[in-house]
Amino acid sequence: TLANNIRYGKPNASDDEVQEAARAAFAHDFISEMPEGYETNIGDRGVRLSGGQRQRICIARALLKNAPILILDEATSALDTESEQMVQNALNNLMRNRTTFVIAHRLSTVLNADRILVLDKGEIVEQGSHEELVMNENGLYKKLYSMQFQDGETS
Repeated sequence: TLANNIRYGKPNASDDEVQEAARAAFAHDFISEMPEGYETNIGDRGVRLSGGQRQRICIARALLKNAPILILDEATSALDTESEQMVQNALNNLMRNRTTFVIAHRLSTVLNADRILVLDKGEIVEQGSHEELVMNENGLYKKLYSMQFQDGETS
């Protein structure tokens, strides 16, 4: 069930704790619309959920577990723009006050990071905050940022 999936990292969590984590992960609304709410069976590997819904369930699970260190690998890579925004908001809640390593090609995932390491061919070629990296006109980060946000969005 959805509730059991969220509880995976903390099996003894109360229903209230599960729902609180789901709310922080922006998953509560879609869960509430399911036929059996939190008791809805979602199938093997969550096959009955969209990519964005699966991501938000994973984020709720991580919030409930409350791990001090997180590793996120391409957390928004397979999402449409609307789902990406919902997942990004949930990730912002998840990353607050914890050490997080984010592996990302979509820079929207790392814009608020304290420190960004830019890799090229396995080597660190740049590092700094988003604000510092976009100031380097010849830098790889600036080039990638310009390509991804060419619609006029600014830092």
